[in-house]
Amino acid sequence: MDLRQLRYFSALAETLNFHRAAERLHISQPPLTVAIRKLEEDLGVALFDRDPRGVRLTAAGQAALGPARAALAAAEQVRDAVRQGAAGLRGRLSVGFIGSAIGDLLPRIVSPFRQAYPQVELALEEMNSVEIVRAIAARRLDVGLVRLPVMDSAPVTIDVIERDVLVAVIPHDDVLSRRKVVPLSALSDRAFIIYSPVSVLHATIRLACHRAGFTPLVAQEAVQVQTILSLVEAGLGVALIPARSARFAGPGVRIVALDDAIPIAMGMARAADASPLARNFTRTALESATDIQSLSK
Repeated sequence: MDLRQLRYFSALAETLNFHRAAERLHISQPPLTVAIRKLEEDLGVALFDRDPRGVRLTAAGQAALGPARAALAAAEQVRDAVRQGAAGLRGRLSVGFIGSAIGDLLPRIVSPFRQAYPQVELALEEMNSVEIVRAIAARRLDVGLVRLPVMDSAPVTIDVIERDVLVAVIPHDDVLSRRKVVPLSALSDRAFIIYSPVSVLHATIRLACHRAGFTPLVAQEAVQVQTILSLVEAGLGVALIPARSARFAGPGVRIVALDDAIPIAMGMARAADASPLARNFTRTALESATDIQSLSK
């Protein structure tokens, strides 16, 4: 049997009249008659008793009506799921993100996305930027929030979704903490708490220090900005962090601007032939951001 036969059977069972059932199905009566007869032959049992006044369901027909309706409803659900999947309205989306996106950017994207696409299952995984772009290129991730520039040649498309600058984090008892702005070179004799080499910010900070005429004396490396802030508050050194992360600073540190701004950016990476789900997530990310510029790699 097939869905067409079940649809014909259901219509006839509800109308108990071949002519009215054919009208409901927008077909002529002979194909309906043939289809019902073929269905009964396939099942090896009569589903309808026929008499001059019309038809009525047999015991077998009555037993079959509920499952037939359920099968038709399930088939319609499949059609709906296919349509929604093709439009990026449902399915599973794997999202990679770097640690510094947790505090502000990731919630700012995920919250409106979940409201707009409640039937999409999000699978979130923290990774570094290089791991994210490689996972996207290998189809292990759909999209990812990365720190730019990404030091990898994986063939992905990236949209800048957030721009920022680095600021200095200085222990509150350091003389420089009383200043509102300092040159980066003023920190040349301080110990540095720096991002670990897996972070793009590690290379960004070292390059900025080199341009300021010194090599930073690294006292400690860390992955998370909260860890860096805690180590500075403990008096182990100074640090450079994104300005957007300054809100996590405790009372034992001071945030001081640099007189020569060091720009940084966050991007959304995806495959060039990204799925509708991935495109919808990227669109939501771009709508949540300002100062957008597209890049291609």
